[in-house]
Amino acid sequence: MNKILTASLMVLGMAVGTAEAGPRYGNNDHRDYAKVTHVEPIVIQSERRVPRRECWDEEVRYQEPSRHRKSYTGPILGSIIGGAIGNELGAGTDNKKVGAVVGAVLGASIGHDVTRKSAYGEDRVHYRTETRCNVTHDIEYYERVTGYNVTYRYNGRTYHTRMDHDPGRRIRVRVNVVPVS
Repeated sequence: MNKILTASLMVLGMAVGTAEAGPRYGNNDHRDYAKVTHVEPIVIQSERRVPRRECWDEEVRYQEPSRHRKSYTGPILGSIIGGAIGNELGAGTDNKKVGAVVGAVLGASIGHDVTRKSAYGEDRVHYRTETRCNVTHDIEYYERVTGYNVTYRYNGRTYHTRMDHDPGRRIRVRVNVVPVS
């Protein structure tokens, strides 16, 4: 029984020793460092629109309609006077009727204008300073780094890769050893 126990312990010891001595990253893989020989940032140019508000003061005209009560006195008086003048100036019977109608229409129009433009009936005009604003957009250009093209050497050979950060002076590599048949 001692021989079986001794043999079992020897086999177990060899298995543990082989497992500890074997590679940590796979059957034929191990990790090492390579020397970085060149790093070039990958830069893209972009643009963005930045809103800018511009304001200024401006004089604005306002017109208030008059608040007086409308009166028809002016047009009525104008049509009567215009009709009388047209009647007097007309040469014949037919012309007197036409002259009276034309004079009445012109007189009514003149009477209306006079009444509207009187001191009590004019619209009031006033000015007020108001601030006006407008938004325009300026375009700004900027550059940003999106990654790095990295050149490195390992065992006398040159390799290239793209990374999202600058690796510094050395880069960690995985080495896979495979027998050649």
